[in-house]
Amino acid sequence: MKGSPTIPPAGRLLPLLLLVFAGVSGEASWFSVKGPAEPITVLLGTDATLPCQLSPKQSAAHMHIRWYRAQLTPAVLVFHNGQVQGEVQMPEYEGRTQMLGHDIDTGSVALQIQQVQASDEGLYHCQFSDGFTSQEVSIELQVVGLGSAPLVHMTGPENNGIRVLCSSSGWFPKPRVQWRDTIGDTLLSSSESQTLDRDGLFHIETSLLVTDRAVGNVICSIQNPIWDQEKSKAILLPEPFFPTTSPWKVALACSLPILLVIFAGTSLATWKEHQVKRREEKKLSKELEEMLQMKKETKSAVKDRDDLQTDLDRRKALYKEDWKMALLYPDWRKELFQPAPVMIDHEMPDQNKSDPKTEENRGEGTADPSIDNSQVDDNIITLSQEGFMLGRYYWEVDVEDTEEWTLGVYELYTEDASPTESKKFRVLEKKGDGYRALAFCSQNISLEEPLQLETRPLKIAIFLDQEDNDLSFYNMTDETHIFSFDQTTFLGSLYPYFKRNSMALSPTEQP
Repeated sequence: MKGSPTIPPAGRLLPLLLLVFAGVSGEASWFSVKGPAEPITVLLGTDATLPCQLSPKQSAAHMHIRWYRAQLTPAVLVFHNGQVQGEVQMPEYEGRTQMLGHDIDTGSVALQIQQVQASDEGLYHCQFSDGFTSQEVSIELQVVGLGSAPLVHMTGPENNGIRVLCSSSGWFPKPRVQWRDTIGDTLLSSSESQTLDRDGLFHIETSLLVTDRAVGNVICSIQNPIWDQEKSKAILLPEPFFPTTSPWKVALACSLPILLVIFAGTSLATWKEHQVKRREEKKLSKELEEMLQMKKETKSAVKDRDDLQTDLDRRKALYKEDWKMALLYPDWRKELFQPAPVMIDHEMPDQNKSDPKTEENRGEGTADPSIDNSQVDDNIITLSQEGFMLGRYYWEVDVEDTEEWTLGVYELYTEDASPTESKKFRVLEKKGDGYRALAFCSQNISLEEPLQLETRPLKIAIFLDQEDNDLSFYNMTDETHIFSFDQTTFLGSLYPYFKRNSMALSPTEQP
């Protein structure tokens, strides 16, 4: 019919529709997203980088890029319009993530997670969106935590053997625990517990009962299942430490059968009296021999015990002759010092309470504002006398797993000393994972020495020797020497010092 529109064939209709859609929505894009096929493994506390790439290569600067875990929102990180969208980010990733987009023009981007935690392990999804087109790839992150070196010690005799304990912390994921002897044979543990701390890391405690005197020493081994990294510690089990059989039990075991035989013999018929007498004489002779043997064994056991005690006394005597040079055996060192009359108030100190001497100075109008009395006000350990008298003293402080603490002594000079030098501190300080020894007056540091401790101390012993002007600190967790302030002359009265945070020193006065 004239004037009727011409309808194109069906084969040409679909391309025309596609051209019309492209003209309306702009350039259509088709792409896929690629990532690493194998899991990415990183060490706990380090940075992890999770890369993904557009295929074929093309610019992703105009695209919406989202990194997420189990659900789209909130996300690990969202990048749109050239910047990170912080309002939709998961709280646990705030301040720890960034997108590395140096090659974004070729479609190559990466998510960087800083200071990786145990909770960061798992699947991550990298999603690119361009208009109505969206593609993504999944990447697995594995976190490895290598714990502390095992702490192994004996708890004493038990059930004709010796019980050995082994503990370690800071492992992730759950490690493998094993006891071995010196030739590599596996020993069956008596008990084992693995608990999670507040950071999601495993704390291990296991025990072993050793009844074989010939073992010599045993090894506690803890291994990470992903990296096969192992940390182990061996302990020597001397044969004299095993419990010995009581001689009275031996005597009872030998005598009881004889008494039963004698009792049975007296009940026999009198017509066998001659045979009974001969048998009794034979048993009595055997009993005498066994008694003599028992006395011989008892004498040998007593001699071994006396020899062991004599050797211990000799070692202790050698230690006492030269104990000032030997930075070992803090328990023996205590015998040469007297316990200090100190008391710790575990409640937080009153920050508004002032030093009585400071209040007196303020009343007289002679207070010096440069003196930082807050260092002493925060002190939670007290001495039940006016300063340490001349002599040797020791005291112990449970610092536990506190994040920050300061421990030592402060010296209060006499009134004729300079006001700005009225107090001098000699302390150990812990802040985070760092340790250092400090000596300072009114924040003027005269000594600062960083310290490297192999084992985190939970209890510290302080030894004050005023006769030789020595102040020493010992880690009672592994019984090792930490640091000594030696060849120091004490001019004023000495007081103990302990607070549960680090020293407040001005940054401008750091050495």
